[in-house]
Order: sequence, then C-alpha cells, then structure tokens
Amino acid sequence: MNNQQPQQCYIPWVIVGLMDFVTVIGFDDIIYNFQNQGLVAVFTWIVMTVLYVIPYNLIVAHMGSQFEDRGGGITSWMRAVNGDKVGYFAAWFYWITGLPYVVDVANSVVVSLGWIMTGNGNIQSHLGNAWFGILTAAIFVGFIWFQHLFKNRSLEILSTIGGGAMFLMTVLFVVMTVAGLTSGKPIATHPFNLQAFLPKHFDFRFLATFGLFVFAMNGSEIAAPYTKDMRHPSRDFPKALKMIAIMTMFLTLFGTFSLGVYFNAHHLPNDLKMNGSYYAFQAIGRQYGMGNTLMYVFAVVQGIYMLAQLAVILDASTRIFLGDVAKQYMPKQLTKLTSDGLPINGYWLTTAICGIIMALAGLLPQINDIFNWLLNLNGIVSPASTLFLFWAYIMVRKHDDQYHGGEYVYLKHRWAGLTMGWWMFGITALLAVLGFFPVDAVFGTGKWTMEMILNIGVTLGMIVLGFVMPWVAKRQAAARGGIAFGRGTWYVLTAVMLVALMGLTSWGLLESLLPVTLGIGRWLIMLVVDLVIFVIIWGMTRDSRTQISSYQE
Repeated sequence: MNNQQPQQCYIPWVIVGLMDFVTVIGFDDIIYNFQNQGLVAVFTWIVMTVLYVIPYNLIVAHMGSQFEDRGGGITSWMRAVNGDKVGYFAAWFYWITGLPYVVDVANSVVVSLGWIMTGNGNIQSHLGNAWFGILTAAIFVGFIWFQHLFKNRSLEILSTIGGGAMFLMTVLFVVMTVAGLTSGKPIATHPFNLQAFLPKHFDFRFLATFGLFVFAMNGSEIAAPYTKDMRHPSRDFPKALKMIAIMTMFLTLFGTFSLGVYFNAHHLPNDLKMNGSYYAFQAIGRQYGMGNTLMYVFAVVQGIYMLAQLAVILDASTRIFLGDVAKQYMPKQLTKLTSDGLPINGYWLTTAICGIIMALAGLLPQINDIFNWLLNLNGIVSPASTLFLFWAYIMVRKHDDQYHGGEYVYLKHRWAGLTMGWWMFGITALLAVLGFFPVDAVFGTGKWTMEMILNIGVTLGMIVLGFVMPWVAKRQAAARGGIAFGRGTWYVLTAVMLVALMGLTSWGLLESLLPVTLGIGRWLIMLVVDLVIFVIIWGMTRDSRTQISSYQE
C-alpha cells in the first residue's frame, strides 16, 4: 500500500506578484489620471508612490505575513482583529464597492467591441444610452452562464492570456515611444519641460482627482489568499508586494510620460477616459506606418482582458463573500450553491445591484458621461473600502503583544507603525470624501448636480443594503419556517423599488436638468432593467421554503 502523500505544488513569489500586478494597475489607469491632470500626473504618481503606494504594499505584506494561514485577505484580517460581525461588514463593503468597477468593466467590453466593429470610438452614434445599457446587462447575464458552463479552469486561462497580453502591450507602447523620441519623432505637448510636470496650483478640483489615483493603485491585498499556496509565505509574500510597488512606479511614470508625447496635455479629447487607450495605439501605429493595426490588436487584447476581469470578479468576489464570513448574516437564499458549487443566487444579486447602478447611470446625458461617472464613483467607494485594511493594521500594531507571528514586520517600532497606519487611514478617508465632488463636469451645471446626487445616493444605498442583509437573516432565523417575509411583502417591496426607479426618469427636477429628448432612452433602460430585477427577485423567492429546508438539513 502506497502511503506517500501527494507533493504540494507551491506558487513562486514572482508568479504571485505578476498575477496581482495585472489587477492593480493597467494602461487605462494611466489614461484616466492623465486626463484629470495632464503631465502633472507624473508629479502626482511620484508623490503617491512614495507617500502611499510603498507604505500601502508594505502594510499588505505585514498583514499577509502576520496571517499567512488565513486565505480571505481583508475580510479574514478584520475577523481576526475585530470579530465576525465587523468581519461581515468588511466583507460586504469590500464586495459591494467593487460592483461599480464590474459595471465599468462590462461597459469597457462594449466599447472595445465598438472599436473592433467600427474602427472608431463614436459609440454614441451607433448605440445611444439605451442600447449601451442593454448590451452591458446582456454581458452580465451571458457571463453568469459562462461561469456555469466552463468552470474555473477556463477562466484562469482567459485571465492569464488577457492579463499577460495587456502588460506586454503597455510595455510595447513605452518602448516604441522611447524609440520614436531617439529617432527624432515630434512631441505633441509643448512646452515639454520640467515646469510642465509640476502643478500650477493646489485647488479643490486638483485634490478631488486624487481618489482615482488611490483606485488605480490599490488592490494588492487581492493576492493575500495565495499566501497559503506559497512555500515560505512570511518571507516570499513581502517580496511579491515590493516587486509590485517597483513595477507600478515604472509603468505609471513612463506610461504618463509617453502619453504626453502623443497627446497635447493642454488640449485633451473629452472622451479620453473612454477611448484614450485606443487613440494612443492608433497614434503610435500610424507614426510607424502600421495604420490601425496596433489599435485593432489592442482592442482585441482589451476585450479579452476586460472579459477575464469580469469573470474573475464575478466568481472570486462572490465566492469569497458568500462562501465564508457572510453566511450567518445573509438571507439563506443567497448562500445557496448549485451542484457545481456556484453561489448562483449570489451571482443574480450581483447582477441586480449592477443593473440598478446601470439604470441610474442612464440618467446622464451621454455614454461618455456614463463611463466617466462610473469610473469616478470608483474613486469614492474603492478608497473607502480600503479603510478596512488600514484599520486592521492599526489594531494589529496597537496589540503587538498579541500579533507577532509573521517573519516580516513593517516598521519595527510600534509607535512608527501606528503613526503610519493612522496616516494611511486618514489620507484615504479624506481622498474618498473629496471624490464625491465631480471632476468631469462644471460646478453649477445640471450634469454636475446630477453626478453629485448619484455619488451620494449610490454610496448611501450600499451602506443601507449592508445593514438590511443581517436584518433579513435575523428575521429568517426567528420566523417559523425560516421565511423572513411573505410572498405579498416581497411583491410590495419590489413594486415600490420599481416605481421609485421609474419615477426618477420623469421627476420634474431631473427633466429640468437634462434634455427632454433623453427621456425615451432613460425609460427604455429603466423598463428593461426593472423587468430583469423583478424576475430575479421573483425567482429567488418563489421556492424559498424548499431552499431553506435544504439548508436546515
């Protein structure tokens, strides 16, 4: 009889670093902040790297080393330092604040398909707001079934191909820019000197753009679940995080510098955030006599990359959240697993919430406004969710006598660690608050007011929903038969939500702020999304007795 144990396969720290890197920074992140600040973004990248990115990654390294046997990242760390209930709220907000990015990713897939099919970025003339929202919703539903049919292995391959190709395309862009400059190619931005890279003034709008830098740079804690698959996690995980910090600094600095060569930083296209990546590869391809070839290659890579991100986010975030800390605080229907182990109702919850966000985004005038608002919303909620990381680090350093298991320690002295923890917590909270103020609209205009209302409304909705879930779960636990609400109550709540959403399309204030001609498009988006939400809620509740009994067994 063979009693030999199967040999465990460990993941090298370099591979963990590369896997994490493609989720932290990408070519689009450089584009977004270049439109907000122009060449001054180089100065901001340097400041943020020194004062934020390096401490951020080393704090993650400290926490990953400290809790090397825990595979849940921030949620597990919060549970360890503050208990299960706080761990639930960390898991909830970390999960739900990622959903605006999920919608943004799905929108980017539609944009990439538009470039592939038409060869230009004028998606507004081809689709309009209504069809843009409907196609985005179709991508969500399509990927729910894609996850079900192809399981995780295919998604890993898709992620590897998409992420690796995107990184190579970004490096190629920088290399071709440097080669062009050495051969005497012209520079679009003038003057292109040291003064052009320094901020002229530190006004409110300038500071409000910093939240998007945090969104672009955070996320390294996503690699935390891989610590248990490393040979020496306490020693190797910090190496991976240091590598990410170095690569991030290299790519952001040289990437922004390269954009200044091909775009006039003083007169940037209004749709640069949505189409800037394609414009960049279109420009460099034409400069080298390749026509639109590089642009089409990038469009395909971008599509695969975004589909891979969508697949991983939908699967990994939903599994981690619903499969671990949230069970006792979530309605039982949402923790239901299929025979393949997929939390299918969790996927539908994701789709429903993203559908509401898309419906609200449809209230904005143009597709470009929708894209920019969703992106800027990430500059609010993403830093806000990162506060849990710094709070967990503060608690660990505050109780150094209880937490001293990791080989790697960021800042040996307790007071230094606490000071850095509070610095990161405070500056992140400040930048999240500043992110509420729209940067892509002029103050006093209807669009600025609408975006401000949406920023506050969506953020509050996420918070309220986080408290509603444990309340429903508590009612299920106390109610006879495990049913929190009767069928009639669910229908009334659904009807109220549908009426409220559709009422937004014809509310007098909004009609005075937005062109009347957009009314039909908004109605169409609202009706389609609301119908989907109604069907989802009906499907989740119609067999509730059967589902709940299966849990009790």
